[in-house]
Amino acid sequence: MRACVPGRRFAPSLSVRPQVLLIFLTRFEECTAMIKGIAHFERTNQLWTAFLDDEARAETDPRWLRSKKWHGVISRHTTPALVKSCAELKIPLVDVNDTPPFAGVPKIRPDNVAMGHLGAEHFIERGFRHFGYCGFSNEEWAKERRSGFVEALGLAGHTCELLEVNYPGDLTPFWDVEQTETIAAWLQSLPQPVGVMASNDMQALQVISAAQSIGLLVPEEVAVLGANNDLIRCELAYPPLSSVAANPFQSGYQAAQLLTEMMAGRKPKDLDRRIEPVAVVTRPSTDVLAIEDKNIAAALGFIRQRACQGIIVDEVAKHAFASRSQLEKKFRRHLGHSPQAEIRRVQVAKIRQLLIETDFPLKRIAELTGFEHVEYMCVVFKRLAGSSPGEYRRRTKAKSIQ
Repeated sequence: MRACVPGRRFAPSLSVRPQVLLIFLTRFEECTAMIKGIAHFERTNQLWTAFLDDEARAETDPRWLRSKKWHGVISRHTTPALVKSCAELKIPLVDVNDTPPFAGVPKIRPDNVAMGHLGAEHFIERGFRHFGYCGFSNEEWAKERRSGFVEALGLAGHTCELLEVNYPGDLTPFWDVEQTETIAAWLQSLPQPVGVMASNDMQALQVISAAQSIGLLVPEEVAVLGANNDLIRCELAYPPLSSVAANPFQSGYQAAQLLTEMMAGRKPKDLDRRIEPVAVVTRPSTDVLAIEDKNIAAALGFIRQRACQGIIVDEVAKHAFASRSQLEKKFRRHLGHSPQAEIRRVQVAKIRQLLIETDFPLKRIAELTGFEHVEYMCVVFKRLAGSSPGEYRRRTKAKSIQ
């Protein structure tokens, strides 16, 4: 084994596994996805001996970096102290935190402007004419997402109402209550139906709570879109939260690729690399078309809540205070399809979600989406989605690791 010369960058030979320090708080879903991307690169390209600092102690304690010979560091929680220590010890550092870059330190982070663009396009496609953005005035990533959202709306000839507050850096119940009241007052001033994008999923949950606290229907009167696609938060929301999915897996993969080049002595060409978002993951909080007709809004809300319980059109009409024939005519005029087709659309959307986010067998998915027979569920899904449930699951899982 080649000896390490203090103060010199070490370019690992084929016979030596690089010692790599990963600094991530694994309680965050985004961090876990990044680590999976790093692991995928490591398995397929370069064998490392990686140590996971899953409590991010190295960001403040310089002893972590001096405890052994590290050949590289990837950090999601990069601080000035960490940057200084890596520079002194000549350890290549890749920063994957979504904050302003440190001088000379390569950074990989989401393309926040593109995330804002996707959010605006999502609402425009659903026919909205009124829009709002709820963000943080003291966070650069939030302002970038706002810029993308407003820019895309402007290109389509729309304007946007803004509410931006200071984020204190930590979510507490007291601050949450205060923000919910502030957002509620803002929502009351907006015309409905309105599409509101929040800077992240945490803030989007506050928007949903604020809307419901003043009696506004989500998504019929206020459609709410988050960002980051934090699965736990999105599913805790009621209705479940639509969100712009960043691509933390790809961030981790490219960070590992970049660190490998740096450990080999090559200088990075791009010090601030942006990763394109994946898509908007549509859940019930935006799964609606912007329609001012109260009968249709009530019917859509009922279908969204009960479609997977095996409801029939007569029940929908009763809830919407309309006759079946009247409801059929309004649905075809505003939506271009029947109430029954809307029930099936909501069921298929839920099937898609369960196929992607769970490993449930098809029989269980049929039970959860209102189908008595799994065979009939498969027929309906293939007719509307273009492939069988099994084919759809295999295809989406294959894409997720690319």
